Amino acid sequence: MTSTTVLSPDDQISRSDALKYWNSISPTVNGMLGGYPQISRVDLLGSANFLAKLRRQCAPHNTHKTLERGVDCGAGIGRVTVGFLSKVCEVVDVVEPVEKFAVEIKSSKMIGNGLLGETFVTGLEDWKPQKQYDLIWSQWCLGHLTDKQLVAFFERCSKSLTSEGWIVVKENISTGKDDTDAFDEVDSSVTRTDKKYGRIFEEAGLLLIKTELQLGFPKELYPVRFYALRPRNS
Repeated sequence: MTSTTVLSPDDQISRSDALKYWNSISPTVNGMLGGYPQISRVDLLGSANFLAKLRRQCAPHNTHKTLERGVDCGAGIGRVTVGFLSKVCEVVDVVEPVEKFAVEIKSSKMIGNGLLGETFVTGLEDWKPQKQYDLIWSQWCLGHLTDKQLVAFFERCSKSLTSEGWIVVKENISTGKDDTDAFDEVDSSVTRTDKKYGRIFEEAGLLLIKTELQLGFPKELYPVRFYALRPRNS
């Protein structure tokens, strides 16, 4: 009698499968949002509101000052870069592993006061930031990293924050039975539970400053949660 090894969701992540999937997707808002382009405005407004509340909580006398430099991690075609981050940062760098999406970002016209900084065509698991950022924004991309890779990513980001900077995570949250992560074989990604994120933040030496749910999305979608983080030793 042979035993069958049951792989955890984390063990099933494949970088090559993920890149194959995203290279098959059109470089459009519809493609980036999985057929739900109508949620883009609500998403961007939700992000702007979360950051505004975070700034009022942490720096109430400095809420209207533009952040010097931000970075959009897993930027896709730059929907969040252009529609949100360019309005709150003077310069926005982007990290995006899919070449055709990175090309779209470079050809886009930035809106607001922000300027497009450097574009790093690489996966987050390989990205080694060399600058200091006021805001490191990661949205709908961390499911392509294993738990171990995610901890290492956060550790690198922690060393690249300014003294008053934040790491902000905005991700789908698993609501499956037994409070377990969910693997999606379509794009080779994992949707983590809130508890799993908490354990990963702890392991990476991050302190949770603020968290809340995104409101206004269709009920058939996963809940989406914001996490604002800083290094524990800051």
